[in-house]
Amino acid sequence: MSEILTLGVSHHTAPVELRERVALSSAQADEFLIALVSQQAVSEAVVISTCNRTEVHLVGADAVEAENAALTLLSRHAGIRPTELSAAIYSLRNCDAARHLFRVAAGLDSMVLGEAEVQGQVRRAYEAALALDATGPLTNRVFRAALATGKRVRSETGLGAGRTSIPSVAVDLAREVIGDLADRHVLVLGAGDMAELTTEALAEHGVKTRIVANRRRDRAQTLARRFGGEVVGFDEFPAELERADIVLASTSSPHPIVGVEELQAVMTARGGRPLLLVDIAVPRDVEAACGTLDGVTLYDIDDLEAVLAGHREARETEAERAREIVEQEIQRFAQWLGTLEVVPTIQALRARAAGIVERVLAENAGRWESMSQEDLDRVALVARAVASRLLHEPTVRLKEAPRDRAHAELQILRELFALEETPAERDGEGEIRRLPGA
Repeated sequence: MSEILTLGVSHHTAPVELRERVALSSAQADEFLIALVSQQAVSEAVVISTCNRTEVHLVGADAVEAENAALTLLSRHAGIRPTELSAAIYSLRNCDAARHLFRVAAGLDSMVLGEAEVQGQVRRAYEAALALDATGPLTNRVFRAALATGKRVRSETGLGAGRTSIPSVAVDLAREVIGDLADRHVLVLGAGDMAELTTEALAEHGVKTRIVANRRRDRAQTLARRFGGEVVGFDEFPAELERADIVLASTSSPHPIVGVEELQAVMTARGGRPLLLVDIAVPRDVEAACGTLDGVTLYDIDDLEAVLAGHREARETEAERAREIVEQEIQRFAQWLGTLEVVPTIQALRARAAGIVERVLAENAGRWESMSQEDLDRVALVARAVASRLLHEPTVRLKEAPRDRAHAELQILRELFALEETPAERDGEGEIRRLPGA
């Protein structure tokens, strides 16, 4: 029987140094999905990769093989040994995997509690997997339920009210470090979604941002017109760095854009004037060694934790209401999952018992030469009745199992009775082949 699995690394389990190695761009995520579903152990898959997490949500008949396939591909992408990566990996199954995804979509598992952007990231990941024909019945159901849960949380609670994005928290951090931003020379490195949120947050503080863009110059110009900023080309970036007070970096580049040697030259030209760098990109845009230069203050995404502590405390009441909604929705999903599996499991169990009865009868045919055909028929009838009555109570209990335990109990039963093994695999495993003394 197929299981839903989640394998992932997040800000809860790994520092940015590891997360950036595991992170997948959109193109890389597509390639990863294609490679993953080509594995015999994996039938469905969706990949989510953001600045805070890289997660593989998949379906496989053999959970261990499916997990190994995903871990091997992630390790290969990150360029590290599976044993090294496994220390930071969380692995969840079935309802636990679904609950985690529901919490992610609701913003309950984000670095910024109630983060609004994560639901869009989950939706885009699911749509990308759909387009590649990598999803199936189980992933379709769990992702649609997760998105519906996130929508409920946002409409029925105040968890997503106010500043709920990493860029807005990054701007708050810059204000704490440097003071009023209105008269500061601020650069935003990038023109994607994170850069848009950064520019919006800066505009609220009266900052006319200069946006540094390379590939997405048209989008940068749109942002600049919308928020009263300016766009500068990437070739102008070194000169802009010499004048800047603050740099907020959030590109999707797979490699650092600001290197320590280049920044050393810039700092020399600045004559000792301090520079604040806030890097919220994963992989990071600024080499970590830049923070060791005189006059440079560097924060990466993991350094936002102190700013976020008060943010989480203020939202805890709404978060509790959101958790209640998640539990309500997970109960619905668990009921659906249990209903999906109970009938096939009962059928398989009865077929297993019937097969054993018929094999034992066949193996002992002709060993009771003195018995009449009528007596032989009675023996067969009694054997079938015993098997039926033995299975009656388990069948009733399966049908009446609490919805939050149904899947787990079904899985245990299938393992105990080897319902997913072939007859050849079951032969010789302690099964009575002939009646004693016959």
